Amino acid sequence: MKNGILAGLAATIALSFLMYLKGMMGLMPELNVISMLGAMAEARMGMGGPAVGWALHFMIGAVLFGAIFHQLNDKLPGDSQIKKGMVFGVAAWLVMMVAVMPMAGAGMFGMALGMMAPVMTLMLHLIFGAVLGYTYNRLAQS
Repeated sequence: MKNGILAGLAATIALSFLMYLKGMMGLMPELNVISMLGAMAEARMGMGGPAVGWALHFMIGAVLFGAIFHQLNDKLPGDSQIKKGMVFGVAAWLVMMVAVMPMAGAGMFGMALGMMAPVMTLMLHLIFGAVLGYTYNRLAQS
């Protein structure tokens, strides 16, 4: 379990860096997952904002997704941990597209934000999954 959470943390850090770069380049400013999570927390729990959004982002990516990846690892298709991680990343993306995006008011697959929203988030989740699988494999070897 520990290796899954640590790999999830590494993948979430990599994803966060890419999200930061996306914001700095001005790409799709309307697609701000941290703001979405903060607003969802505000609406449901009465507390929100960027700090809560970041905390939720790291809890979901590191703890939840890392632990789930560890638990499902033997059942995931793929002949390498990187491929397993990428399959897991696509599954996480699907959950985001059909559950989180509609709850955040962005519609199914985030289509209220335009066609680039699902494409960009898929690319980010594939990278998340690749880093997750790579790191998980490296931790297992140490």
